[in-house]
Amino acid sequence: MEQPGPTPPAHEPPAGVSTTGVWNGLGYRADAQWIVLRQEEKPAAEIFTVSYVAEDRGERPVTFVFGGGPGGASAYLHLGVVGPRRIAFPGDGTMPSPPARLVDNPESWLAFTDLVVVDAVDTGFSRSAPGAEPTSYYGTERDLDALVEVITRWLGDNGRWHSPVLVAGESYGGYRAARLIRRLQESAGIGVSGSILISPALEFAGLSTIGLELGDYDVLPWVDTLPTMALAAAHHGRSRAFGPDTPPSEIRRAAEEFATGEFATFLVRGAATDPADRQRVFERHAALTGLDVEDVARAEGRIRITRFTRDLLRADRLALGIYDATVTTTDPYPDRELYMGADPTLTGIAAAFGAGINQYLRGELGVRTERTYTLLDPTVVAAWQDDTRAVYNHPPKGATDDLRYGLALNPGVRAIITHGHHDLVTPYHAGDRLRNQMRLTPGVASRLTAQHFDGGHMFYLWDDSRRAFTAAITDFVTTATAR
Repeated sequence: MEQPGPTPPAHEPPAGVSTTGVWNGLGYRADAQWIVLRQEEKPAAEIFTVSYVAEDRGERPVTFVFGGGPGGASAYLHLGVVGPRRIAFPGDGTMPSPPARLVDNPESWLAFTDLVVVDAVDTGFSRSAPGAEPTSYYGTERDLDALVEVITRWLGDNGRWHSPVLVAGESYGGYRAARLIRRLQESAGIGVSGSILISPALEFAGLSTIGLELGDYDVLPWVDTLPTMALAAAHHGRSRAFGPDTPPSEIRRAAEEFATGEFATFLVRGAATDPADRQRVFERHAALTGLDVEDVARAEGRIRITRFTRDLLRADRLALGIYDATVTTTDPYPDRELYMGADPTLTGIAAAFGAGINQYLRGELGVRTERTYTLLDPTVVAAWQDDTRAVYNHPPKGATDDLRYGLALNPGVRAIITHGHHDLVTPYHAGDRLRNQMRLTPGVASRLTAQHFDGGHMFYLWDDSRRAFTAAITDFVTTATAR
């Protein structure tokens, strides 16, 4: 009779590491570890986190930090602004020459909060557990449930249930942070003190004019991106509406007034617009954005951001970045109809952050793993699902309603929306518009603020903006956690 072989050992995630450090005279412990999530009592995912806890923490709050995508790691915030170390960038949004170099970060959020930097499933060093369904967390609600479990587990394991809790996220991470205000309180009994939304993607319907699915029947995307186009045109000396010495604040006001006034009216009225008014709109649009009026008229004012970034400096064979429209790159294929080069920020930044995060985690913290650190996995984005969609014509669930709900549910929570003025992917005007459309009472409105900075999607790559951003978040966290 054949005897059964030995039971194979249970799979375990890589071993975590702990180390100590000193930042600006503050001693802290850094823990890099994996938190195992379970479904039906079986391991389903291994979530990689790096936490920073001050030695003499007293009543310090703890802030959980998430990346975007979905499918994007948290390395950008980790080594861009929040952690004790950061990648050295030129300071104006452009990319550094390789290899990446790590420096101390004077603007680290360790000054006012402990930190837990979280990589979602299948980003960074996080992975689906062996034998688990790889896409089991690839959905709007499943993803939030996983993050709630990570937060509750970390608070319990570290004895921090008494601490004020904040959440911070960038891009899709901003969507996460907005919705977690409600989700954490309702499903885990955690009252969030503050939510920090960094270049957030709050609503997906018509988020940007990248997609070819946008067309003649959309209004808001074209309104939201025009002020950023106007600022980019002025930055590159192509504005015909303003001189080179015009303050950016004046350009913003004028562009916003036009976008929400004459331009929005034209987009809604379409062919019912008087021909003279129609021509005036095209001419004003072209003057603000630096484009040819004939091209604006041909597109009926609906200028996709990929068209704008290709055309503004086309005569110089330069293309603008969509993540930061102040940054340019040489167009490698100027004779082709569509721009087929790389985005100078998103693609250029990958080498810096890929090398930097590996230097930091493997070298300075001593993490030992054969896993590849995944900055951005497009297969996660492609497989992502809206878990709330009931019928085919339901739009993806946005975050703004949950943000409103959470602000009403918890009278102590505060939120801040931040954007870069030169970001065409999640334009600042969209955040301001949504805030103005939330119908908040004066008391609730006083707990939701907005502050924007020069630069793009990752505006903290600009030295001045990173300093101003950290100063703003210092004040925000101090107010949100005051007792």
